[in-house]
Amino acid sequence: MKTEDIRSIGRRVYERVKASGVKGQSPLERGAGGDRTFPVDRLSEEIILEGLRGLGQRFHIVSEEAGILEMEGAGGLLYAVIDPVDGSKNAVTGIPVFGASIAVCRGGELGSADMGYVINLVTGDEFWAQKGQGAFQNGQRIYCQQGAELKLALFEARTPSVHLRRILPLLEGANRTRCLGSIALDLALLASGAASLLVSPGASRSFDYAAGYLLVKEAGGVFTDMEGKDIDGQKLGMQTGASLLASANPEIHRAALKALGL
Repeated sequence: MKTEDIRSIGRRVYERVKASGVKGQSPLERGAGGDRTFPVDRLSEEIILEGLRGLGQRFHIVSEEAGILEMEGAGGLLYAVIDPVDGSKNAVTGIPVFGASIAVCRGGELGSADMGYVINLVTGDEFWAQKGQGAFQNGQRIYCQQGAELKLALFEARTPSVHLRRILPLLEGANRTRCLGSIALDLALLASGAASLLVSPGASRSFDYAAGYLLVKEAGGVFTDMEGKDIDGQKLGMQTGASLLASANPEIHRAALKALGL
């Protein structure tokens, strides 16, 4: 499968979402992932699924909204892990930070990720990676931050009363912190060198981070759970999975784990 195939789908999503107007949308229902589905989620997913069908490939689909789907086609079975709109609550409330992500994997575990793609649905910036071939932003090769300084720490805290207390010792050591509300874009920005790390204490699902995982790895970063354990064996599915700690390099990762008491 070619990266351009997935990029073409992402660009169609961007153009349609940009033209649709998303601020103020009301929820339709709850998606398979348990969160509320907004019209923008539905629109993006429909475009992505239509694009994947057009490739004629056999897919096992894991998508936040539709759940698990089987798509018949030629060739060996691939896994497509989709978050149609990561940050949809941002989108409908007028906060301009939301994106779409697609990961293509050779098997049913995170470590089999072969292609990762994230598009910023506000700016149109594209981030992609293919295993063994590096990570890119809008066609330019990108790399994670070099050096041990914790310049900018990104975090997500789904239950602030619990999660902020857990990660506060780490955040206190950063020059700056940001909570953007989109793990896919967090990881893309980490891969681009814009941030030093991402920490997310809540149990994330594979569609939250599968594409960003490969972006960070291909840009030279380190990706584990918050205990420092490898998550390559995480199953690609709808079940809740790991907490996340992704760092620009091993030095920052070691310091982050130490700050967390490990």
